[in-house]
Amino acid sequence: MTKKRSPVEAGGSLQKVLGFWSLFAVGIGAVTAQSSFVSLLNGAGSGGGTFFIAIIIAFFLGLCYCFSFLELSLMMPEAGGPGRYTSVSAGNFISIGVVLGGYIAVTPFATPAELMLLEHVVDVVYPGTFSHLGISLVVLFTALNLFGIDIFSSVQNVFVYTLLVALLLIGIVGLDGTGASGISLDGLGEQFVGTGTSVLSLVVLALWSFGGLDYLVPLVEEAKNPARDLPRAMLGALVMLLVLYSLLSYGAIRHVPMGKLVNSDIPHWLLVESIFGRSAGFIVVVFAFTATSSVVNMVIASLPRLLYGMAQRGQVPSIFARLHPKWGTPWVGILFIFLLMAIPMIVLARQKNLIILLLLSSVTFFMVGYIVAHANVILLRRKYPDHPRPFKTPLFPLPQIVGIIGMGYAIWNNSPSAEMSKKVYLNSAIMFLVISAY
Repeated sequence: MTKKRSPVEAGGSLQKVLGFWSLFAVGIGAVTAQSSFVSLLNGAGSGGGTFFIAIIIAFFLGLCYCFSFLELSLMMPEAGGPGRYTSVSAGNFISIGVVLGGYIAVTPFATPAELMLLEHVVDVVYPGTFSHLGISLVVLFTALNLFGIDIFSSVQNVFVYTLLVALLLIGIVGLDGTGASGISLDGLGEQFVGTGTSVLSLVVLALWSFGGLDYLVPLVEEAKNPARDLPRAMLGALVMLLVLYSLLSYGAIRHVPMGKLVNSDIPHWLLVESIFGRSAGFIVVVFAFTATSSVVNMVIASLPRLLYGMAQRGQVPSIFARLHPKWGTPWVGILFIFLLMAIPMIVLARQKNLIILLLLSSVTFFMVGYIVAHANVILLRRKYPDHPRPFKTPLFPLPQIVGIIGMGYAIWNNSPSAEMSKKVYLNSAIMFLVISAY
């Protein structure tokens, strides 16, 4: 009887198990963090009817970056994702900087902030009931991801499709404006003429809610049919987000006074409470729990694949290229991402403002990564015009040019105040120097 070879003995290859619905769930889960809904509903409170224009503009900017990542990832369908095609187009220095700065450096701040937001929502609804919920979820999803990509996919599907049902329920019920305390339909129409708030400033708030679909890219090597399923999953998720965000923004503007929306750190709670009354507590906890869980689960699955691909090219220590002999998962990378999440949650548990500042600083690199992706498409079209491209950007290079301008504007307006902008740019510069030294 022939002994079955382990993933490492078989060449260290990842398992192709992800179909369309699993990829679609990863795409939705990568974006629908609670922080996305906070940004979205704060923006709805700031702009009222004008915010719908901002949502449409943000959607098209999202479409631009999806086009670029799809062309690049299917041109080079490897787990390394941005690190792989950036090294080909622009060299190792920029490649390493994009991945470490735009993806890895964001994790110690974005994920703890998201988990703290979940703890806040749960504590508002059920005071003192669940302690250490955030760190418990990190431990749970780390263990589940170690057991295989199929386990990750099954868990992700449950959370994401439960979240979608909850969001559609809130959005559809919110269409009924009977007894609503927000803006009337007549007032909503008048706001399209102008609210005194710049549409462009609102676009930045809306854009936060469309960013993250590129987290699908590191899983391309584990997709059953990436050329067919990845574009359908990424673009389908983007369209679904447009529908959900439009429904929720409309419901929020109609049911909640604008002043309350813009000033709340949990405006989704205000929305659910205004629609469902006494039933709001359970619904918003389901909303918050599934949104945060899907994001955390996705990050623990996606980022170790980036490190795995970088390790294969010698850009990070080779230990990150090791796969578990039984489950075929990049276990070193999974444990590393676990530490990046867990340590800040423990050390910075009472310093939320510091986490937000560092998050804004690291997100600057994240948006720079989008600019680099757009530039990669243009450079590789010129360097390798005849290379097979299962997906080609429509209207090239217009989406890339528009995407670069849009992300540049978002970086310029990434902070709520001039004072914070100085701190953000200083921290970003320090991060850049550290990564450059590496």
